[in-house]
Amino acid sequence: MLEALINALWILLDPFRMGMLFAGVAIGILVGILPGLGGLMGMALVLPFLFGMDPYAGIALLIGIAAAVPSADTFPSVLMGIPGSSGSQATVMDGYPMARKGEAARALGAAFAASMIGGLLGALALTAVVPFARPIILAFGSPELFMLTLLGLSMVGVLSGNRPIKGILAAVFGLVLGTVGGAPVAAEYRFAGDFLYLYDGFSLVILALGLFALPEIVDLLARGGAIADKKHGLGSGWMRGVRDTLNHKWLVFRHSVIGVFIGFIPGMGSSIIDWVNYGIVVQTSKDKSQFGKGDVRGVIAPESANNAKEGGVLMPTLLFGVPGSSAMALFLGALMIFGIEPGPQLLTRELDLVFVIIWSLALANIFGTLICLLLSKPIARLTFVPFHYLAPFIIVIVMLGAWQETRHWADLVFLLAFGVLGWVMKRTGMPRPPLLIGFILSTLAERYLWMSYNLYDWEWLYRPGVLIIAALSIVLMVAGARIKRSAQQSVPDGGES
Repeated sequence: MLEALINALWILLDPFRMGMLFAGVAIGILVGILPGLGGLMGMALVLPFLFGMDPYAGIALLIGIAAAVPSADTFPSVLMGIPGSSGSQATVMDGYPMARKGEAARALGAAFAASMIGGLLGALALTAVVPFARPIILAFGSPELFMLTLLGLSMVGVLSGNRPIKGILAAVFGLVLGTVGGAPVAAEYRFAGDFLYLYDGFSLVILALGLFALPEIVDLLARGGAIADKKHGLGSGWMRGVRDTLNHKWLVFRHSVIGVFIGFIPGMGSSIIDWVNYGIVVQTSKDKSQFGKGDVRGVIAPESANNAKEGGVLMPTLLFGVPGSSAMALFLGALMIFGIEPGPQLLTRELDLVFVIIWSLALANIFGTLICLLLSKPIARLTFVPFHYLAPFIIVIVMLGAWQETRHWADLVFLLAFGVLGWVMKRTGMPRPPLLIGFILSTLAERYLWMSYNLYDWEWLYRPGVLIIAALSIVLMVAGARIKRSAQQSVPDGGES
């Protein structure tokens, strides 16, 4: 195991792969600065460019984005009072009041230091899990793998917030979209008609860009105006913020562990993690008087957990092929682009890749934090740029990404169609991540069900592993619903979970 860990570091230190890691961090920082975008859109933007790329370099690019966004989204949360992404909502509670008091630099310094430590602890937790999970996963057959796909689908209720019925409908629609084109286990084509373009099914890249990128761009353009308020400067106190984090090292460790644990529960992701941790730090603190008015602990706790959760969400994603979050659903799709199947195959045949992912996660957290600290002043100035100056550039990238998929006119037509679908879903309150999860897991579920029935008839339903995973699915759904309900009850007035 140690040899594989060292070998993975040498693989990643290749100049091109390190360049891709830096590029991912840079894209993640840029996406994190723009309110409302988040890591899912960042991954969707680069997904089209992964075709033909070295798998290690492509994975480093994606992990760089995933690791950098939770650090960079602190900028709009602190400077504007607008969450940079769903995982930085609670940071607004104390980060923005600190900025209004002229302590923005202190808040950012504390947040970046906490983010880096949390991210490293998340990578360490993922490393520790791999040796224990490997022998368990080796015992999995097609029935257990089919149940894991059902486990992933069962998480759509958690991903759907207060709208589980709409989430289930979205997942079912995703499953239907996944059946278009060639069947994975038979030489037949479904729902394609005479349209040759659909024989290969819908493109994951175009679906992701349409569902997530276009609706967010439209909404940000509709909101208009400058991104941030220029009257509040950064102030001073960068190192004071870093010292605040080091002085509260137990707080950082505790909330990093909580972040890893919540991240490990498939589907929970960043939707509630910040509010859960903010609620815990408020409830467990002796002096609660300054929370909501500019208490640095209210910045440290959610930021530690937000970055540590990346190690947690990668655990079910890599070990079981169950997306730990909506962004990890897209990451699963990227693995499939490279011909890599998560789960037992990954830990037996691609162990080096697992450790490359872990090294990428650790290094991306360090690079992202250092870049955010060193370039804080120029980065902060970007938040004063009206979004309509940035939108044309992003739209061109989206269209080029969709067009290069097959260079067929239908690429742009379906991009627009899925963009309209995503915008309608967002406006009607129908969650979009469940649709993406349903689409990605559709082919896997069909393949493993066919294999299970042909190998074991209906006796596979009584296998111990199948029954255990079924029970685990029920437990996780119930636990996830309870945790989300508790988090919603602890959200301060005016917050959103």
